[in-house]
Amino acid sequence: MTLRENLDPASGPSRPVVRDELLECLQSIAQVHGHAATAESFTAGLPLEEGRLTPAVFPRAASRVGLTARIVKSRLVQLNPALLPAVLLLEPGRACVLVALDLKARRARVIFPELGDAETEVGLDGLQSSYGGQAIYVRPRFHFDARGPEVSKQRTRHWFWGVIRENRKLYRDFIAGSLVINLFAVAMPLFVLNVYDRVVPNHATETLWVLAAGIFVVLCFDLALRLMRNAFVDLAASRADVKLSSSIMARVLGLKMEARPASTGSFAATLQSFESVRGFIGSATVVALVDLPFVLLFAGIIALIGPPLVIPVLAGIVFVLLYAMAAQGKLHALSETTWRVGAQRNATLVESISHLETVKALRAESRIQGTWEKASAYLSRTAAQLRLVSSSVSSVALWAQHSVAVGVILIGVYQIIEGNLTQGGLIAAYLLSSRAMAPVSQAAALLAQYHQASTALQSLDAVMARPVERPEGKQFINRPVVRGEIRFDRVTMRYPEEERDALRDISLTISPGEKVALLGRVGCGKSTLNKLMLGLYAPSAGAVLVDGVDIRQFDPIQLRRHIGYVPQDVNLFFGSLRDNVEAGGGSDGVDDEALLRAIELAGLESLVNAHPHGVDLQVGERGQSLSGGQRQAVGIARALVHDPRILLLDEPTSAMDHASEEAFKASLKAYAHGKTMIVVTHRTSLLSLVDRIVVIDAGKVVADGPRDKVVEALRKGQIGRAG
Repeated sequence: MTLRENLDPASGPSRPVVRDELLECLQSIAQVHGHAATAESFTAGLPLEEGRLTPAVFPRAASRVGLTARIVKSRLVQLNPALLPAVLLLEPGRACVLVALDLKARRARVIFPELGDAETEVGLDGLQSSYGGQAIYVRPRFHFDARGPEVSKQRTRHWFWGVIRENRKLYRDFIAGSLVINLFAVAMPLFVLNVYDRVVPNHATETLWVLAAGIFVVLCFDLALRLMRNAFVDLAASRADVKLSSSIMARVLGLKMEARPASTGSFAATLQSFESVRGFIGSATVVALVDLPFVLLFAGIIALIGPPLVIPVLAGIVFVLLYAMAAQGKLHALSETTWRVGAQRNATLVESISHLETVKALRAESRIQGTWEKASAYLSRTAAQLRLVSSSVSSVALWAQHSVAVGVILIGVYQIIEGNLTQGGLIAAYLLSSRAMAPVSQAAALLAQYHQASTALQSLDAVMARPVERPEGKQFINRPVVRGEIRFDRVTMRYPEEERDALRDISLTISPGEKVALLGRVGCGKSTLNKLMLGLYAPSAGAVLVDGVDIRQFDPIQLRRHIGYVPQDVNLFFGSLRDNVEAGGGSDGVDDEALLRAIELAGLESLVNAHPHGVDLQVGERGQSLSGGQRQAVGIARALVHDPRILLLDEPTSAMDHASEEAFKASLKAYAHGKTMIVVTHRTSLLSLVDRIVVIDAGKVVADGPRDKVVEALRKGQIGRAG
């Protein structure tokens, strides 16, 4: 079969890129408000469906350029003209921009994405027939500048508590329901009191049935309210969970490279600790905390029944709280230690699995096994201590609850003998004492879970405080097209936690369309130049410019859209060959023609044609189903699939055989005509692709000139080392 026949046997030879009308509407409104940006700048890193923006994700995309968006359900004639232009969601799955609305003339001016930015006047009745009932108001967010003095310290929105506050209406309803439920809790003791004190002595069976009917109605309402209360809390928790999980993942993907943690496994454990936070804000926790203030209500009712009976209840509450407070310090220390050891052990696990082949080849199993067992043993001891202290709090609370019940009965018996209390009153006080102590016991039992969640939240706070590439409120310039000029202006670069500079005072200019090779010893700074050009790192001093503009002014997503990068170590994702090649197309999507062209340029057509699944062949985790040369070819294909203006190739053929390298060189030479290309290599065979050679040593440029002259100088040993 040919490459085109193998492309997609099920759906045919061609698969066009899906049009995203909702995104185009957002771009049109953003342009009206002076916030123009590329499509990829809006959608990069957002969860799209079939490559298209969804109404649920629309507000997040709008916030990328300083806009706010609010989805409303409204009839077309009821939309607020002062908030136009707005996006209308049409049926099925289409959208347009409503620019103006004339209710008297029954006309509207709209922008249909397929017609470009031209406004079209349509009849209101015709538009109403396709209108889906939902619209999106999009407005610019107001920004204060230095001329607006702060009257008071502005509180920034916390990533966690801000989301919890968004659901305050649900929590308000929950608290209201808890109030009624706790009031209903008084009904059963009062029922028992009246039965023993009035019904039984007087044999008043009619009164018994009335009371029973009344308490049954109360119990039914209590059941309904409890179910509704739990539903409200679960709904609020699920809403917060989705939003918080999304914000954490977005922050992780947007981290600056210099803010990247040292250990992937430990970092993954930190992110997984969100499960502790999520569990703590669940229904059981919230119910226990909300019920806690009603302890005073039950204690007050007990005091009304018999003042001496409240003494054991108050003593039990104070005792449990004092013991819980005494255990707090130990619980906090043990929770923090458990988290740190668990993160360290997880780092060992992830590192071992990721490098299992190397571990086996080096016979390093014994060392890693020893490290794992030491961490596991220490974690087991610490976790056992944590469970012991935590269970002691729960056990003491349960003991106190039973002891309070015994104390109430003892005092109650003496009160009955003295004639100050009835039998019904004693039973009612006993029931109320258990109801009063239950929230206290639950709150005490939650201490260990609280400290685990608190430690996790602190670690996540540290993650959310790390710097990101696209901080909120920062405006980038829009450069959808570049010529390809690159200039390093006195650039110095030092990696985080390093003691020496990787680059020192580099000044270099590469003209549009120029082909340059970077040569030098291992660790001299060649790959660092590529990372600076991609904006993965920022220079410690100086500036990197593309077409005369500092790349820090570019949107990082847009900058990388102009650059095709082949790293020295190609990392593939689990999935198919198509998935991995199309990953280089970003959120713009990749049509089949671009996919075919990239596969052919990278020399992958023989692999695709020989496999029964064609481009849908599975590459395995990290590309383990492919050879080193094939993985490198996939890396080349995804660098070329979006037809970039600038090519950064870091040892692009290091894993290829001679025949594959020659075929790639021939394809690349024709493809790279008119493009700026920088090749980092130790292979002299690739020098035929370039016109100029730059030699770097110890982070400094020691030679720069035409290819043949520099090669001759290197051969004669005329190029020295950096001082």
